[in-house]
This record gives sequence, C-alpha cells and structure tokens, in this order.
Amino acid sequence: MNIRQITDRFFVAPQIEATDMQALAEAGFSLVINNRPDMEVGPDQASDAMQAAAEAAGLSYVANPLTMETMTPDRQSLQGDSAEGASGKVLAYCRSGTRSAICWTLSQAGKMPADDLLAATAAAGYDLSGLEAHLRAQDASN
Repeated sequence: MNIRQITDRFFVAPQIEATDMQALAEAGFSLVINNRPDMEVGPDQASDAMQAAAEAAGLSYVANPLTMETMTPDRQSLQGDSAEGASGKVLAYCRSGTRSAICWTLSQAGKMPADDLLAATAAAGYDLSGLEAHLRAQDASN
C-alpha cells in the first residue's frame, strides 16, 4: 500500500486490495472510503468485495464512487462527514489517490484555510493548485 497522509487522521492511497484491510485495522484505521467506481475495477476490487473485507477486519466502510463528473457537493459532503464522524484514522482510495484528495479538499473548503489545504495535499504528493481560486473564494465567504 502507498498510504499518503493529508492530516493526522485523513489519508489517501492508490487502489488497495481486500487483503490490505486487516493491516489497515492493525495500523489504527477505523474507516475506509472507496472512491473508485466498480466500472474501473475487477470483481476482486469491486465495492461489495472491498466492503466485506473491511467489515471482516472490523473497519467501517463507505462507498463514495467518484468521477470528475460525479464529484458533486453531496459526494463531497459524504466524504467530509464520513471522515469527521470516524473514531480513528480514515483511508480514502481511488486509482491514484487524486480523486480522494480532491474530494476531501473540496469538503474542507471554507472550514480550513486554502493555503493549509493546498499545503497538506502537496506534502502528500498531490498538486491541487488548480483548485486554488475555488478554495480562496470559499475562504472569503466565511
């Protein structure tokens, strides 16, 4: 697994495997958010299989499949609210981790300063500078 830390409790990763769930639980994760649509993966990585593996390891699981077209405010809220409600560390994953990082960042717009959001994602290897104007507009409205 290539887990990248965004905050002390929120992490993103490229595609993980069902067999990774026990290690995640042992590492203190309590929630896994799947941001990858089933149409992008085979049966072993489909949401039902990943959910079963997560729950077998004692993890909570949220399916929030994202494409750039479906990254709606509702999906962003699901990402942010799920992470905020988790009792431990949260791992969100997709193909590369980028959609997971973008969705979380958008869910935090207006709650955290734009500079902090961009710095946190950049430190994890995700250049989200294309969101800067939107994030700054959210800063200004709060």
